[in-house]
Amino acid sequence: MSKDKQFVREITPQGEDFSQWYIDVIKKADLMSYSPVRGCMVFKPDGYEIWENIQRELDKRFKETGHRNAYFPLFIPESFFQKEKEHVEGFNPELPWVTEAGGEKLEERLAIRPTSETMIGHMYAEWINSYRDLPLLINQWANVVRWEKRTLPFLRTTEFLWQEGHTAHEDEEDARRETMQMLEIYRDFAENFLAMPVIIGQKTPSEKFAGAVDTFSIEAMMKDGKAVQAGTSHYLGTNFAVAFDIKYLNRENQHQFVHTTSWGVSTRLIGATIMAHGDDRGLALPPKVAPTQVIMIPIGPPKTREQVVARTDELFAELKQAGVRVRVDDRADLSPGWKFNEYEMRGVPIRVELGPRDMENGQIVLVSRITGEKKIVQQVNFVQEVQQLLEEIHQEMFNRAKQHLEEHLITVDTLDEFKQYLETNRGFALAGWCGSEACEAQVKEEAGATSRNIPFSPRESKETCLVCGDKAKHTVVFGKSY
Repeated sequence: MSKDKQFVREITPQGEDFSQWYIDVIKKADLMSYSPVRGCMVFKPDGYEIWENIQRELDKRFKETGHRNAYFPLFIPESFFQKEKEHVEGFNPELPWVTEAGGEKLEERLAIRPTSETMIGHMYAEWINSYRDLPLLINQWANVVRWEKRTLPFLRTTEFLWQEGHTAHEDEEDARRETMQMLEIYRDFAENFLAMPVIIGQKTPSEKFAGAVDTFSIEAMMKDGKAVQAGTSHYLGTNFAVAFDIKYLNRENQHQFVHTTSWGVSTRLIGATIMAHGDDRGLALPPKVAPTQVIMIPIGPPKTREQVVARTDELFAELKQAGVRVRVDDRADLSPGWKFNEYEMRGVPIRVELGPRDMENGQIVLVSRITGEKKIVQQVNFVQEVQQLLEEIHQEMFNRAKQHLEEHLITVDTLDEFKQYLETNRGFALAGWCGSEACEAQVKEEAGATSRNIPFSPRESKETCLVCGDKAKHTVVFGKSY
């Protein structure tokens, strides 16, 4: 095997061991390193740039809908959690506590933030007095800590990065409108920025957020058929308002509790993007989120190198001026073949090749990471051709992921049918559910699958529960998850 192909050999094929493929790829592509703290990871520049691109786009969308950013403390007094019983019970197993500081034992334990509903609820009680203060639309970009037993880089770590929106409203109607607006923002972002199709719907009561009235989610399917919860939006009702006494003087001069929402996505979107699009050659990053959208590689004999590199630099400047994230690799000590494989493994959407013959003909070669097809274009139309190809790559990636989702989302009538499917396949099942937590728990116990959500628009409605056979109240998507 040539030196140019060695690093591809070091990536475990997806069909052999998908989890090992994932670890091989994120390490080989230099996205992260393990830290000396259990369950924590270090984001290397390429990995963090993916998050920066996610953050930049979502932040723009949040602000376009009237939200503003703020920041709240990392440490939360234990007494805050006691005010919302269901909330503390939901998070207690994952909470790390600070008990000493400055060499002295603290009078009250401090939790390291697992989520900020309690802290923000306390502050909203101080800030909100009148209906004129509403709606209060705040988002926070922060880190959180949850003491996970099983960890997987990007997807599930002890400390991770996220955004959490927290809003307060006059009434249920306005709060529910906000809840659904943010869910739709997440859906549109996943599909039109990450090229990742999702199933949008409502969580079952057993799967909803601790302390919420209703939880809604977008669920994505990875290439191994497992689910990643890619975003959630919660209608919290007055639960936290009552617990933290968040009242306002309404238009009739009466005190009322506000209705609140919370919603968030995290760095697990990075892992989901990798698992939804990657292949045996490595990463395949959607153009809108890729740290480098175009890699330019000058080729040819040493005697023409100077002229080819000079022209490459000119075309590089044109792309950069147009807002394309582009790099040039003109290292003379590495072969073009090595570079081709390297950037294919790193998931760069477009490779640009320029050699002496191309210069003579006023042409340049574009290669798609997804299809591998080469396209020869005129240098005078270079920027427009690159921009068009980036759009085509995004659409092709979305179409492939959509097809994978549709082919691995089956319809079943019974739990035995679902179990039989999982013995030889990976994917989701659309099935009827009577609404009983016992039946839902039995699916988890026997099939190792959980309810992902109750989709808003299932492709088929089921009449009977897959477990007990009684009349179905809902059609539910079940699947194994990360």
